[in-house]
Amino acid sequence: MDGANGRSPERRVIVHMDCDAFYAAVELMRRPELRGKPVVVAGSGPRAVVTTASYEARRFGIGSAMAAARARRLCPDAIFVPPDFEAYRAKSREVWELVRARLDCALQQVSLDEAYADITHVDKPVSLMRVVVEEVSQRTGITISVGIAPSRLVAKTASDARKPAGFVVLSREQACELFAGRSPRLLQGVGPKTADRLAELRIETIAQLQGADETVLRERFGERMAKFLKARAHFHDDSPVETERVLKSRSSETTFDEDVSDLAELERTAGRLAADVCEGLQRRQMRGRTIGIKVRLDDWTNVTRARTIGEFTHDTQLVAQVAVELLREYAPPRPVRLLGVRVASFEGEAQASGAATAADPRAPQLALPL
Repeated sequence: MDGANGRSPERRVIVHMDCDAFYAAVELMRRPELRGKPVVVAGSGPRAVVTTASYEARRFGIGSAMAAARARRLCPDAIFVPPDFEAYRAKSREVWELVRARLDCALQQVSLDEAYADITHVDKPVSLMRVVVEEVSQRTGITISVGIAPSRLVAKTASDARKPAGFVVLSREQACELFAGRSPRLLQGVGPKTADRLAELRIETIAQLQGADETVLRERFGERMAKFLKARAHFHDDSPVETERVLKSRSSETTFDEDVSDLAELERTAGRLAADVCEGLQRRQMRGRTIGIKVRLDDWTNVTRARTIGEFTHDTQLVAQVAVELLREYAPPRPVRLLGVRVASFEGEAQASGAATAADPRAPQLALPL
């Protein structure tokens, strides 16, 4: 899957970089005596979830977002470490500042441990990325898995496929062949519900989705989603690397240790969440007009409510007032597991409309000559 370094200038070269078990790696650097042992980074509350786990712990089936209680059952000997996000943010800055300097371009950083870059301008992208991976490892102690491809979709799928310490160069055509037998869940944008609906049509692999009758897909999913699924199955993707992130909303939420039925307690919590949201908006000097709440009941039903007001604001009292009013109007019929507050529709936000359309599966996106 690796290729030569020369390439045709009209071909995009996109790299996806993902730090392996990032939070666990930071903890192991601080506590080297834990190396080689199953380490789980998770909170301590009764409803805590796993933030990440070392690869030794993952062998027991432990994964991110799993309930910490279940992780303890799967591996009673695992060592649980509370998350330290200040340390993770500091290490993240160290890693990505080094990568930016080496690549001489902006990154689309999608999380503390993951980023894309468009390195079409680089003369020898494969050689350079090998240098970057080695330098990051030597100077920061962090291992990066890398996928290099003509699109974000293929690059991310490639890097994920060979973790940890993966380094994969893949064309679109190679991706179609390599992942043909995998579930459509592998494809970004295809969630479990969509995969279940595809399975009802006896489409259980990417190859089957590639060969599916688009008329059948349209009848089941609608025209737009049918085109999206066919494009995804053939690994077509022309989405750009977005180096300037536009904040669409700001939110804060909390999961209660025990389900809450008392409306007064929920209102007090909404006030605290509103203060947290507004503190962030005030630091950024941003104001929004749409205020919303998110409620998750004890049966995992999710409910959202929102209201657009007549003025842009980041005033804590006003946001809290609207959030509480929305909460009272909804009047949760069951105990509440999670509560969130959100502010959106920011001042000066672009009004450009129209969601991006799916790539035409027939559009040319040939082998990536690296």
